[in-house]
Amino acid sequence: MSNDEIFAAAYREHYWAVSRYVARRLNGRAGEVEEVVAEVFTVAWRRRADLPVSPLPWLYGVARNCLANAVRGYGRRRRLLDRLGNDETAHGRQIVDSPDTEAPGAWVHDALGRLSEADQEVLRLTAWEELGVDDLAVALGCGTRAAAMRLHRARRRLRAEIDRMRPALADGGTATKEHHHG
Repeated sequence: MSNDEIFAAAYREHYWAVSRYVARRLNGRAGEVEEVVAEVFTVAWRRRADLPVSPLPWLYGVARNCLANAVRGYGRRRRLLDRLGNDETAHGRQIVDSPDTEAPGAWVHDALGRLSEADQEVLRLTAWEELGVDDLAVALGCGTRAAAMRLHRARRRLRAEIDRMRPALADGGTATKEHHHG
């Protein structure tokens, strides 16, 4: 297969996975998502000679970089839109609801939100994108042992945050959900 055919196959097979990856991180801002996904595949096309046999983790790595650029740009655009009085929420959530949009898991999202951006990304790649450690390493652009260590530490920090939040959960969260039988 030529590089062009390899790219075409990667695009066909992984377009939606990359779209979901991006949408989850942009909370479904539709216009932004399409822009970033287009950028990911533009980079992939330019670097099609580098596409690995299993391209998805590599594509996630490219998407991480494109997102970082988009988010910086988004901050500038948002300030401009604020001055123009355009309300982005009017456009709605058009793409993908992430696993953490369900109310019962909201506290997990809160705990996740207290972690560093790097820890959050490691946990999202393993939970949302279901990457194993080898693929995680590719997406993060580091070695397998470093990826395993980062995942281990991120999980440990998440557990610590959940433990820290548990007293509040016990008061507020569980009392309303429990049903007493008999």
